[in-house]
Amino acid sequence: MSDARISAPAHQQAGFALTNTQLVLAATAATVVLAAALISIGGPGSKRAAGKADMSEEAVAMRLQPVGSVVVKAAGGGEPRTGEQLFQAQCGACHNAGTLGAPKFGDAAAWAPRVKTGYEALLTSALKGKNSMPPQGGGDASDYEIGRAVVYMANKGGASFAEPKAPAAAASAAQ
Repeated sequence: MSDARISAPAHQQAGFALTNTQLVLAATAATVVLAAALISIGGPGSKRAAGKADMSEEAVAMRLQPVGSVVVKAAGGGEPRTGEQLFQAQCGACHNAGTLGAPKFGDAAAWAPRVKTGYEALLTSALKGKNSMPPQGGGDASDYEIGRAVVYMANKGGASFAEPKAPAAAASAAQ
């Protein structure tokens, strides 16, 4: 045998060269190492695996809580609010500042044309809504309470409307 050596192609002589099989094996090994590293970073207690949710009574109760609830109010539940109370709770949000064209509370010039139309017209506007004001001013009040608020606001704006009769008094007066 001769002592002749087979030389590698020129592009492989200068450095380390891999075959296709070696490249595939190296890529697979790198992927396995990377996956193992990511799994170990998460740690065994950091996240629960799918289907392994906490089954304690407290955790189950938290997951079963209702999304919403329904509140049923009894008719005639308590004393009706005064005009001033309803104004402070609902009407004042717009009428204190004159928001969206609402007549400002206590401004006789702004209330004068409305007062001329009378109590019934003002009450109808308050109950059904007018311009930017939604029905009942967007609140939840009885017609009687709305009437009291209308009288309160109009009287502070120069009217002299009488307080509306309570519903029980109005029903007994009709008999």
